[in-house]
Amino acid sequence: MQINIAYLYYDLLNLYGENGNIKALKKELEHQGVEVNIHFVTIDEELDLNNYDLIYIGAGTETNQKIVIPHLMKYKKDIEKSINNNKFFLVTGNSISLFGKYIETNEQKIDTLGIFNYYTKEEDFRMSDECIMKCSFLDKPIIGYQNQSSVMKDNPKPMFEVIKGIGSYPKSQTEGIHDHNFYGTYVIGPILVRNPELLEHLIRELLTSKDKDFKFKEFDLKQNKEAYESFVKTFYADII
Repeated sequence: MQINIAYLYYDLLNLYGENGNIKALKKELEHQGVEVNIHFVTIDEELDLNNYDLIYIGAGTETNQKIVIPHLMKYKKDIEKSINNNKFFLVTGNSISLFGKYIETNEQKIDTLGIFNYYTKEEDFRMSDECIMKCSFLDKPIIGYQNQSSVMKDNPKPMFEVIKGIGSYPKSQTEGIHDHNFYGTYVIGPILVRNPELLEHLIRELLTSKDKDFKFKEFDLKQNKEAYESFVKTFYADII
């Protein structure tokens, strides 16, 4: 089996070591005996979504986030069709804003893809903190870090329920977006490395979508799981 992953805007939306998500996917897919091709696509290139099994977009500065919008908007119909046809998307950090109706700043509203019914509002302050959340399709909570100046509004399909945050975490009770095989979250950094159960879930869903009888090997995630358990016991033992 062959899996093709598009890493969109790798040169513009690439903060917080998020290429670790791509490396984790590649490593574990190859461990399962799958051939993996990573395609790096940016704003001066054509995007044919039919060529890919999974689309990944990471976090960037607010300036770079706005730079990619015109390129992404050219493919609005193709992106919406792909999501409705269950193509896999993993979108992290402020790139999640690109799939809502618009971004509201102090000066203007910037139209975005409008595929989902939420919008995002840029605040006058930055929220930076660790958080722990739960979701319906995983047994273990998600741990992550957020560093954002915008929040999602009117989100009907959140992916996570917030259990606890640290410091300036906003008082929202939900986070992210999950619809079909679209996984979007404000959590930044290598979320798949820090949360091995999420990585395994995503790979299982991806491979069985290609071959429902795919024979899985035991995942090579021992160190990831040990690191996860150590972090949770150290910082969240009182609530887990």
